[in-house]
This record gives sequence, C-alpha cells and structure tokens, in this order.
Amino acid sequence: MNFLTIGHRGVMGVEPENTLRSFVAAEQAGLDVIELDLHLSKDGALVVMHDTEVDRTTDGSGPIADKTLAELRALDAGRGERIPVFDEVLDAVGAPLQAEIKDVAAARALADVLRERDLTGRVEVSSFHEEAIAETSRLVPGVRTALIASHYGPDVVGRATAAGAATVCLNIRRLTLETVEAAREAGLGIIGWVVNTPDHLRLVRALELDGATTDYPEIRRSGRFTA
Repeated sequence: MNFLTIGHRGVMGVEPENTLRSFVAAEQAGLDVIELDLHLSKDGALVVMHDTEVDRTTDGSGPIADKTLAELRALDAGRGERIPVFDEVLDAVGAPLQAEIKDVAAARALADVLRERDLTGRVEVSSFHEEAIAETSRLVPGVRTALIASHYGPDVVGRATAAGAATVCLNIRRLTLETVEAAREAGLGIIGWVVNTPDHLRLVRALELDGATTDYPEIRRSGRFTA
C-alpha cells in the first residue's frame, strides 16, 4: 500500500475548514484523500462541519441540530464560504473521501447517499463511535470503514475488529509500537493524525504507517521522501 496523505477537513491549515474552498485546494495540492465531517441539520440535511455548534467556524452561534439548512446557509464559514452539504462536496472534487460521522443518525443519512450514488469505492466512512461504524456496514455492505481514536491503548484493535473496521485512525501523540504491531497482526490499516511537522512525519514513516492526516499540503511533498 502506498503512503497516503489525507487532507484534514480539506487543508484547514491554510483555508477555512470543511468548505468547498478547502476541499478544492486539497485536491489541487494533490492530496490522496480528503477528510470531512458530517452532521445532520434540524431538517435532516447532511451538512459538512466538525463541531456540534457553529460558533467556532462561522459568524453564527448555537447547535447545528437546532438550525435548518437555510439557516446554516446564511452563515459565513470563512472568507465568504458557506457550509456545504455532502452532495456538493461529491460534485466539487473527484478525490476519494474519508467521511467522519458523529452519530448513528448521520450514519443512516450517509448510507442513503452512498447507496444512491454508488460510492462504496470512493468514500471511506470513519467515526469515533463503533456503533456508527457497525450501522454503516449493516446498511451499506462492502463499504470501507475506519475507527478513529484519540485516547486509546492496544485495546483499540479489538474495538475496531469487533465493529468491522478495516482501518484505525490514531492520534500520533499516543501511538506506540505495541499498538502498531497489534493492528498489523489483526490485518488493520493504520493512519496517523494530525501530522503537521517533519518530526511527526518521520515518526509515522518510521512506524511504517499507511498514511497521515494533515492540515498542510506540504506534508504530501515531503512525505514521499521521508523515511
């Protein structure tokens, strides 16, 4: 498997995160995969945003779940960008996507899109929640899934395999050789996040991970040659 560079919310280090502008920039920079986050609006739209509230990344305030799509569209998500829906991202870029879902409700909405648009070959579904991954796999047989973990130990491997995930996406600040070896023995792919410095990149390459999630497009250029 080639070493993958995954654009974190597009290229959030240089563009407003989770916007079409950020996703297009990630694709133009040649990142292999684009990562994004999904929530449901009050009226059931699959919107692209990381936080449960709009406060940090827009000029609005309050929970996404309390706002309709029209209300969310009225917000400035940075540099005049609007909060996109998932379908818009699919149409704006052609790169493979890693779609992070926050709960089972979003998993079901995403599953509908994956089936309708035949996206199992293009979209990998990731989540911190095993139940969301398991539900996606149940609804969309053959979809690739990944378990994300921030605070974890080698037990993350058993959690991932029990949920049917093929990959673990792991916070590199807690990554150990023991966990990497356990994941390899279980046949899991391993992605490290967030890789934003040469030292981080040297670590993930030394541990022979399958890829790195990064905020910056420069990691792709240096990642091909760092051992």
